[in-house]
Amino acid sequence: MTRTMDKASNHSFKFVIGSQYFLYFGVMGIFLPYFNLYCYHLDFSGFQIGSLSALRSVVMILFALIWSVLADRFQIRKPLYILCSFVSTAIWALFFFSTDFWSMLAITVLYALFYAPIISFLEAFTMDVLGEEKKSYGRLRVWGSLAFIMTVVVLGRVIDLYSIDIIIGLIFLGSLIQAAISTKVPGIRIKNYASFTIKAKVLVKRRVIVFLFCAFLMLVSHGTYYGFFSIHLEDMGYGKTFIGIAWALATISEILVMIKSDRIFKRFSMEKVLVFSFMMAALRWFALFFAKSPEAILLLQPLHAFSYGTFHVASILYIDSLTPAEAKTLGQAANNAVTYGLGLMVGFFVSGLFFESLGSFMLFFISGFIALGGGLLFKGFQLMDTRRPAL
Repeated sequence: MTRTMDKASNHSFKFVIGSQYFLYFGVMGIFLPYFNLYCYHLDFSGFQIGSLSALRSVVMILFALIWSVLADRFQIRKPLYILCSFVSTAIWALFFFSTDFWSMLAITVLYALFYAPIISFLEAFTMDVLGEEKKSYGRLRVWGSLAFIMTVVVLGRVIDLYSIDIIIGLIFLGSLIQAAISTKVPGIRIKNYASFTIKAKVLVKRRVIVFLFCAFLMLVSHGTYYGFFSIHLEDMGYGKTFIGIAWALATISEILVMIKSDRIFKRFSMEKVLVFSFMMAALRWFALFFAKSPEAILLLQPLHAFSYGTFHVASILYIDSLTPAEAKTLGQAANNAVTYGLGLMVGFFVSGLFFESLGSFMLFFISGFIALGGGLLFKGFQLMDTRRPAL
C-alpha cells in the first residue's frame, strides 16, 4: 500500500503537525484544569459539572466515529479536519454570552459535535507523516505536552492575579490560530484503495475489543483526576498557582517519556508498556487517597509519565498496528472515542454523581481499583492469547 506524499515535504509536514499538537494541547492546558473550575465558580453543582463533562463526551464519541467513517470512506480527512476546526472555534465564541447552565449545556453539545474528530484525525495525520518512523511518535506529540505545561504554569498565576473568566477568551484565541494553521496539514491519499467496509471489520476482532475495553477502564479511572483534581486541591486550600504547578509537574514527566518513546519501544513491547501503565495508574490513585500535604501531592504527579504518557503513546501505536491503511482514521477515532470519549464520560459522570456524597479522596481510592482491574484483564488476555492463534 503506497501513499502519495512528496518526501521533500515531509519535514514541513512534521512542523505543521507539531504546531497542531502545540496549539491543541495548549488549549487543553486551559480547558482541562480550569473549565470545570470556572463552572464551579459559576455555582454549578458537582452533578451539573459532571453532567456537562459527560454529555460533552457522549457527543464526542458519536461524532468522532461518524466524521471518521466519512473521512476514510471518501478519503476527505483533510477538508473535514479544516471544517471542524473552524466551526468548533466559532461555536466556542458563544460562551462569551452565557453563564446559565442550560445554555452552556447546549453550546457544549454543539461545540463537541464539531470538535470531536480533531485529535483522532491529527493522530492519523501523524502516523501517515511518520511512515516507518512511527516509534518516534512521541517526539512529535511532545510539542503538545510542552504547550500544556507552559499554559498551566503561566495561567495559574494569571488567574490568581485576575479572574478565571479569562479562560473563555484564551481558548477562543488558541483555537482560532490552530484552525488557521489546519489548512496546511498533509492531504495524503491511499493508492490502490481497498474496500473500506471490509477493512473496517478489523475493529470487531477479539484483540481490538479487549484492548478497547481495558483502555476504557483506564480512562474511567482518570475521570476524578481530569474532572475534579483542581477542585480537590482548591477545597484543600491550595491556590491557582499551586494547582497550575501540580498540573505542570505531571506534564513535565510526560514530556520526558515521550521524548524517549523510540528507545522505550525498542526495548519493551507495546503490551508490556500498557500493563505497566495500568499498574502505575492504580498506584497513583491509591496514593492520592492518602496525600494531603503539598509535598506528597507534588511527589505523586510524576507518575503521570506512566498513567498517561506511556499509556497514550503505546495505545496510539497499538491500535495503529491492529488496523489496515484503509481504516486508520476510524481506528484512531474508535480508540479516542472509547477511551477519552466513553471512558472519560463515565468517569466524569460517576465522579460528579458521587462528589458531594463520597468526596474526592474516596473517588480516587475507587479509581485505583478500576485501573487495577483494567490492567489485570489486559494482562490475562495477553497470557491466554499467546496460547492460541490470533483471529
